[in-house]
Amino acid sequence: MLAPQMPANEAQRIHVLHSLGLLDALPDERFDRVTRLAKRLFDVPVAKITLVDTDAVFALSCAGQASGPVPRDKAFCAHAIVSDGVLLVPETHADPRFHDNPYVVSAPYIRFYAGCPLGVPGGERLGSLCLIDFVPRQFSGEDVSLLRDLAGMVEQEMAAVQMATIDDLTALVNRRGFEAAAPQALQLCARMDKPASLLFFDLNRFKQINDTFGHAEGDRALKVFAETLRKVLRSSDLPGRLGGDEFVALLIDSGRDDTCLVVDRLRTAINERNEADRRGYDICFSVGQVELPPGDDADIAALLAQGDADMYKNKQAMKRETT
Repeated sequence: MLAPQMPANEAQRIHVLHSLGLLDALPDERFDRVTRLAKRLFDVPVAKITLVDTDAVFALSCAGQASGPVPRDKAFCAHAIVSDGVLLVPETHADPRFHDNPYVVSAPYIRFYAGCPLGVPGGERLGSLCLIDFVPRQFSGEDVSLLRDLAGMVEQEMAAVQMATIDDLTALVNRRGFEAAAPQALQLCARMDKPASLLFFDLNRFKQINDTFGHAEGDRALKVFAETLRKVLRSSDLPGRLGGDEFVALLIDSGRDDTCLVVDRLRTAINERNEADRRGYDICFSVGQVELPPGDDADIAALLAQGDADMYKNKQAMKRETT
């Protein structure tokens, strides 16, 4: 059995997957409709929409024989997401990648697999629309085209979900996206016994920018802050825009000293951008910081409330210092 390759954009792919909240989604008729249709059109016992997470592959929808999560290193769909097209395995016993796979040599005894990778507009492949049979079978070019068409239907629905979780202006996750993705990140930290930190940002004097320079310039300031925040953070961290001039970032495996360094780097980067742009105003921010010790699986709503309160306290202290 050959282990699947790792996508080159794995960190970003996992970030997008978690931000959509599909791993914890309830059954959804939009996706169930496609798997039922695929099962009927191809006359296979099982049709699935899968999501490839860090260590396991989960079924978003399944028509036919249901199953629990599959270890990623043993999952056919983990191979499908790095395939250039539809991954076809007409006879698993004759394929060196899968002939000794535990799901081939023992229950459910898979003998045929066809999987079309499912991508979102940013290019990240999140999983596959796959067909499974327990006898070998052939798959024609017309079959491949039909499977791609069905996968396109799934991708359209995933894109609709993504649009609902991404902030149009800054391209960061919005509040809904952050609240969906953050618990996954915190669970990972708890499992690995690693610390985490939450940063809650508010842009200072943002209303003055809008009133003096116009809302288009206010939008530009928000985009500049978001771009700088994304550059300063690591790819494993989760930044988001909660709304208005409020931003947030969840830092994975980051203690207090590490988090303070991130804030310092962000201030330096913002100051450098202010100096370079010379817009007639400076972007500046207040920040609240909440530390989560290793193993602490905190509630996201409570964390945001703590971060907001700490940010407000620091903002008031800054005002007193400048008056």
